[in-house]
Amino acid sequence: MYWRNAIKTVSCMARATSANQYRQPIEETVSTEDYTDIREAVAKLCAQFPGEYWRKLDREMAYPKAFVDALTEAGYLSVLVPEEYGGSGLKLSAAAAVLEEIQRAGCNGGGCHAQMYTMGTLLRHGSDEQKAKWLPKIASGELRLQAFGVTEPTSGTDTTSLKTTARRDGDHYVVNGQKIWTSRAEHSDLMILLVRTTPKDQVQKRTEGLSVFIVDMREAKGNGLTIRPIRTMMNHATTEVFFDNMKVPAENLIGEEGKGFRYILSGMNAERILIAAECVGDAKWFIDKATNYAKDRVVFGRPIGQNQGIQFPIAKAYAAMRAAELMVREATRLYEAGMNCGAEANMAKMLAADASFEAANAAIQTHGGFGFAEEYDIERKFRETRLYSVAPISTNLILSHLAEHVLGMPRSY
Repeated sequence: MYWRNAIKTVSCMARATSANQYRQPIEETVSTEDYTDIREAVAKLCAQFPGEYWRKLDREMAYPKAFVDALTEAGYLSVLVPEEYGGSGLKLSAAAAVLEEIQRAGCNGGGCHAQMYTMGTLLRHGSDEQKAKWLPKIASGELRLQAFGVTEPTSGTDTTSLKTTARRDGDHYVVNGQKIWTSRAEHSDLMILLVRTTPKDQVQKRTEGLSVFIVDMREAKGNGLTIRPIRTMMNHATTEVFFDNMKVPAENLIGEEGKGFRYILSGMNAERILIAAECVGDAKWFIDKATNYAKDRVVFGRPIGQNQGIQFPIAKAYAAMRAAELMVREATRLYEAGMNCGAEANMAKMLAADASFEAANAAIQTHGGFGFAEEYDIERKFRETRLYSVAPISTNLILSHLAEHVLGMPRSY
């Protein structure tokens, strides 16, 4: 595809950012690494999937298969896969650029973004044999890695209290339990699954005794794996999954048994950063929509954007978006440097989610009644971006993390 050649020429040198750039319109601001060719190519692809495409899917609660297939064919979902396995071998900042541009174009990356952040667990901790077996097929699109089985109904974000277990039985593990909010499970071939392999009362630290597997869902469906869709306020293809003596080959264990919490944690930082990039893209879309409408809509003989009551909420949303964008860059820089980025990744996600929701509110208020009309797409995007104040981690958990691990206050939970 046209972007595959372009991506090879993208410079990995950071572009210097002058103070003047911070005063440029949204469309002229750039990330720490430009990726201009990729951004333009993503925008070109997204233009083939306009609002009416997403509105139809939203009404039917249908999966955006054509969109995901187009992204896969163009190579965007394999940007993090090393070149020797058929991917582009780029850094997290490239994946962030792809997802930001998808959201900025008014599309929704929620149908496929997990492939990028779950990839880290396999890339960083998988064996050479596992990488050779799975990554080329993921990169080519033959297999989809979209499901991430971590959250459970009774434990929520208290991950170390999960109850799904895996018991070794010869050359297999036998899995029993349940996961919830496992999005895209119906449309994925593979799942990254976190389970407990050693009972909690038999480990010294609560983070011990958890293990990660890559599950071939094609084999497991009907053989111990049951998937039930959950209908939500937005079209997110989420599910609950049940494991009833589901067998997983022992060779599908990623890394060492009992060390899985650490493996998942590294993937969660990437997850936070990439979803933050999506929220920045959403915020830019809302701000563009609100700004253009405020300029064009004439009431009482003048544009409504001439009124400070219209200007100020949009301007404030823009300031919040820019601040979040800078935190996303910082978190990405630390992640790519192999440094501890837990606080920054969480702050990026929180600030970006807040900024996108603030921009969504400003867009609806600016449009008035038209903001609630389906054809304007604002109400759809409003529902979609609201999710990220809660998932994949709530704002309150982020604040608790910062209070304890950054500010040194007593643990609150």
